Amino acid sequence: MKRLFSSLILSLALIGCSSSSVNNPNIAQDVHLSGGQAMGDATSLYWYTKKIQIPKSAGDYVTTGDYGWYKTDYRWEEGVLREVIRQGETLKQYQGGLKPFSTHIRYNGAGEAVYQQYRLDGRVLPLSATQLAQYAEEALHLIDVLEEQDKKGLSLYQGEWDGETFETCQDEDFERLAFNQSLPSFVVSRLSSVDSFIGFIGSSQNGELSVSQILLLADDSFDCIERPELIEE
Repeated sequence: MKRLFSSLILSLALIGCSSSSVNNPNIAQDVHLSGGQAMGDATSLYWYTKKIQIPKSAGDYVTTGDYGWYKTDYRWEEGVLREVIRQGETLKQYQGGLKPFSTHIRYNGAGEAVYQQYRLDGRVLPLSATQLAQYAEEALHLIDVLEEQDKKGLSLYQGEWDGETFETCQDEDFERLAFNQSLPSFVVSRLSSVDSFIGFIGSSQNGELSVSQILLLADDSFDCIERPELIEE
């Protein structure tokens, strides 16, 4: 009888632990950040997922004017960058026009590149040690930018603006859009008279979107840019 009673208490205790684990709001959840930056000819859109302060995955979409564009998917394990896949197009030297390229890198637990494949216009080429290290540095830069923007309450917004209402790519509507930067007159004129697609870094408060920096400005037929998903689960 005592053995049965003890078993019953143990079973109830295990059920209670399981239930509290599922319903415990203090259990760390994934945190998703987004943002970006525009520097010179390069415009970058960033996405980042972490648990507590440990990176899990990230992505970017970068345009470099006439020099091309690319998108990247990054994956970490236990806080160590383990895999990078990048796809895009780059300028043909001496010929003009763009040619496709792709990069796939895997790192070991010590951060050393143990696998690499770089394809440029159908040809397989080697990557130098400097180039391999650059991919890891760009991943860290992405995290630094988003952590700093998150401290300021900033994130990435994309959507259509018709001069009165901003509809985001997540189907949210904002009737108030405040611009916190000095915009060129032609941009102001366009935003006030032409339906436009806008991508920007900003913050939301009391139903108003405050624009910190415009990253993209195109006609309203432009498609929303989604976070790259190039690495298979």
